Amino acid sequence: MEAVDLKGPCMAPIEIQFDGTLQAPADPNALDGADEWLKVQHVNFFTLSGKGVFDGQGATAWKQNDCGTNKNCKKRSKNFGFNFLNNSMVRDITSKDSKNFHVNVLGCNNFTFDGFHVSAPNTSINTDGIHIGRSTDVKILNTNIATGDDCVSLGDGSKKITVQNVNCGPGHGISVGSLGKYPEEEPVEQLLVKNCTLTNTDNGVRIKTWPSSPGASPITDMHFEDITMVDVMNPVIIDQEYCPWNQCSKQAPSKIKISKVTFKNIQGTSKTKEGVTLICSKGVPCEDVELNNVALTFNGAPIVAKCANVKPIVTGKAPACTCTA
Repeated sequence: MEAVDLKGPCMAPIEIQFDGTLQAPADPNALDGADEWLKVQHVNFFTLSGKGVFDGQGATAWKQNDCGTNKNCKKRSKNFGFNFLNNSMVRDITSKDSKNFHVNVLGCNNFTFDGFHVSAPNTSINTDGIHIGRSTDVKILNTNIATGDDCVSLGDGSKKITVQNVNCGPGHGISVGSLGKYPEEEPVEQLLVKNCTLTNTDNGVRIKTWPSSPGASPITDMHFEDITMVDVMNPVIIDQEYCPWNQCSKQAPSKIKISKVTFKNIQGTSKTKEGVTLICSKGVPCEDVELNNVALTFNGAPIVAKCANVKPIVTGKAPACTCTA
């Protein structure tokens, strides 16, 4: 089976309505290393709609995934790639059991997901729901995401991003990053995450950057508000020492400056006593971080906050920071 590549330019708006179920081959090698199973690129006014399910049949690929320990691991196909689309929309479609990320958005402007669904178990490795990179004005609205990695993740160059009325869980939360691994990364700015519910996720709302890495582009204007946490580990987290599987050294601090971040009206239950963890860079401490009505509980008692290299503004029902640096 060949991967599908729909490529513009097109002279008029294009709408694809799909109401059935389309399955990728279960064999992880069958698509011959294609980045995405379905790729749409260089189109203006594109719409993908309908009740259809795109099933990546990823179970075998997840079992074979050794990317945590093998830097030369085989890269499996994502379900969707949307590249260089303008004024476009995905509506009501379901992405199921992708072998890799469900959706990769690259180089898009004014692109909306509305009523989108992502469905995969928490055992699905490296299956970010929607990953955005180098795109402006992307909206994720009224969407349910259940997967084994970040529900939404922002790569470098993501600007003016809205995540609203999204249910996340299982998964690793809603994340900015990870960033800083590469020298040529672009800034990330203007994120609004609003009216979202996270349930049994490994993290809540998170900003993560690599230490001892060359990337230095700033992260600014990040706003997380009106969010409900249901039994979430690490509900509110800035982690500038992000280093999964000990793949890196923490000898040098992250070079990425984080500023103008608000966590407002965040309620519910935490699985960790330290429900707020703000670990910023010793080299470029965080600035203008605000905790406003962060009223989370752990086993019925208020959570505590741990901070390093940041002095957050605390208002309303929010924990005072215990600073380690």
